[in-house]
Amino acid sequence: MGAGRALSGKRFACGATVLAALLLTAPAALAGTPAYAPLNEPGPPLTVPMKLLKASLYCEPSVAHAKVTPVLLNPATGVTPKENYSWNWELGLPKLGIPWCAYTAPNDTVNNIETSGEYLVYAIRTMYSLAGRKIDIMGHSQGGMSMRWPLRFWPDTRPMVKSVIGFSGSNHGTTMLTARQCAAIGCPPADWQQTYQSPFIRALNSYAETFAGISYTELWTHTDEVVEPNGSAATASAALHTGAGRITNVPTQQICPLDVYEHLTIGTIDPVAYAIAVNALTHSAPADLSEIPKSVCSELVSPQVSPADLDTYLEVLEAAPGLTSVELGPIATLATGAPVLYSEPPLACYVYATCTGANAPRLLLRIASKIADRGAVHAYVLVREGSALDPVPDVTVTLGSARAVTNNSGVATLYPVLRARQHLTVRARRKGCDSASAHVRVS
Repeated sequence: MGAGRALSGKRFACGATVLAALLLTAPAALAGTPAYAPLNEPGPPLTVPMKLLKASLYCEPSVAHAKVTPVLLNPATGVTPKENYSWNWELGLPKLGIPWCAYTAPNDTVNNIETSGEYLVYAIRTMYSLAGRKIDIMGHSQGGMSMRWPLRFWPDTRPMVKSVIGFSGSNHGTTMLTARQCAAIGCPPADWQQTYQSPFIRALNSYAETFAGISYTELWTHTDEVVEPNGSAATASAALHTGAGRITNVPTQQICPLDVYEHLTIGTIDPVAYAIAVNALTHSAPADLSEIPKSVCSELVSPQVSPADLDTYLEVLEAAPGLTSVELGPIATLATGAPVLYSEPPLACYVYATCTGANAPRLLLRIASKIADRGAVHAYVLVREGSALDPVPDVTVTLGSARAVTNNSGVATLYPVLRARQHLTVRARRKGCDSASAHVRVS
């Protein structure tokens, strides 16, 4: 993007400018854990090779210049999107006139969710650019939670997303599997990260679970045998509560008390979950439960599923090895190629407010024009977010003894003492970002 886009006034902070206020609601930080990155800190550069990012995303042709909001399908732990969605939502969305893309995670979504987060950043940015409009993201189990990782740590993705719909999303992890069990038997990374209130989960939910401008519809079932607890909205792992997003938390039994569908089926064939999700997809807000007809309680399966279709059963069978590796950590490598670990993977540097190096946001410094003798020096400090350049405020810029701080447009004006034909270095520094410098010559 050019300078006009770059100086639009979008505000980011790379360090701890707002930490004083945030720490009031951050017990983990107060207890000695390093402070998490501020909510408006720009995201780090993506480390996954572009070739792999491109190969991970499939989009229907109708996503290009979409006339309605397209949907990104995000798979559960242990399965591919084909196994998860090809026999249900990939058939049902076109009947609703809704274009879709599907993301394939490394190792059947059993490997590090932070890595999946980078793929999802790419998917969100690509879909938004392709469609020319905001997108919806819908996911099952881990897929109902993991899209929230890019929304938390790559804030440029937030204006690209209209709604998030989760089917038994592991938003707070699960008590079904504990860190003690994983330490004893070994678990793949995604199992570790989805234990209840793991370091990964605490980072995911740090400071805010939802964001302004995004609608969240979070569904779960009281019969869930995988993501637990699954009781009331106050305690259910899938439910969200904090932040500025608009939220509907609903167990399917709130609509149909006798609904028996459990974890594996809530995101695939449950007619109640289907009706709630479609309501959310076709509104500019979370699902309106008053509009869900009671007639869904008498339906056996969602209308997008054909019990007579052989593919329905073949995809379930094909998913079995990956799903088994979720339950039995030690066979994860054999089933999916994911490693077996005896401790949770350490969190990436960018999760924390003091990150520097390759995983930190990288400042870019631009000097407006040639410097005249004893003239003002105008410095522009930016950060790259995907294909866009955004301004960074509160950056300290120095030129010799002159010092200034960038404003909301990322601009700092310095008045150094200059001599003709002098070569100087302008430096831009901010805690939590990699510094930048530029060389200038006095005319």
